[in-house]
Amino acid sequence: MAYTETLFTALAAWTLYAVLTGRWIAAGVLCVPAGLTRPSAAALVAALAVTAAATLVKEYRTGDREGVLRRHRRMLLGVVIAPLGFLAYVVFVAVRQGSPFAYFEVQAEWGNSIDGGRALASFVLGLPAPAALGLCAALGLLGWLVSLCVRQRQPLPVLVYTLAIVAVSLIGSGYFGSRPRLMMPAFPLLLPASAALLRLRTTARTAAVVAALALASGAYGAWTLLGSGPP
Repeated sequence: MAYTETLFTALAAWTLYAVLTGRWIAAGVLCVPAGLTRPSAAALVAALAVTAAATLVKEYRTGDREGVLRRHRRMLLGVVIAPLGFLAYVVFVAVRQGSPFAYFEVQAEWGNSIDGGRALASFVLGLPAPAALGLCAALGLLGWLVSLCVRQRQPLPVLVYTLAIVAVSLIGSGYFGSRPRLMMPAFPLLLPASAALLRLRTTARTAAVVAALALASGAYGAWTLLGSGPP
């Protein structure tokens, strides 16, 4: 089975870059194939929409209200374009299956829905104590990384995107082994670690740390693929 996280991550990175550099129409256009690739594109749509809303509210509060929508018409157009890919796929499934809610019905058949984290909590509570404690520690580490991203004052679209990806990965009812894969596109979680690497004084230290992390990642990936699965 082929998975689409890598393609989606590339599209997400370029979409966020386009937003950060003020290329709103390009960001919206990049969001279209992202939406055709994964439903996680909802996180990108949210990032664009929240950033656009924050921009408009900021200008409105500063008193520069006249013509604010006209000045930001490219931004608004980008926000309108962004969800078209995902919506097109929903419409395609609806037409194919002959039901307006067919996409969500198919997702439900696969056991994929938003349950607020009940499936995750049930899974953790059903584990033996050592495994449950280890998983709770991993979730605590995830929360710590999220807090570092907030304290790092990452740009608003990047932060909204990251929080949305993490939230959707945790509150869904799907198979637990899929959650690490679903969280792969949350690459901004690695930005605090990247900043820490920059503070290392020598290239040799940086290379040693990166090599150790690469080996650990490779070993974990091999164990996940050939062993009993994640986490």
